[in-house]
Amino acid sequence: MLKTITFACMHFSIAFGVVYLMTGSVLIGGAVALVEPAVNTIAFYFHEKVWQRVERRKQLQLRPNSPIMQA
Repeated sequence: MLKTITFACMHFSIAFGVVYLMTGSVLIGGAVALVEPAVNTIAFYFHEKVWQRVERRKQLQLRPNSPIMQA
């Protein structure tokens, strides 16, 4: 759990730092540092769903008697 917390802190810090350096705005840097991880978390959820579907298809193709192999 500590590793997750420290990674989140690092992620927020990097996001804030990059945007602050690009814009000079603490407000924009802070907003991006909060919004970007939230959007990333939602995107990751859908990425995992797609990845699970790809993995299931791979497993079906490996089975010799699967409906995909018989077609």
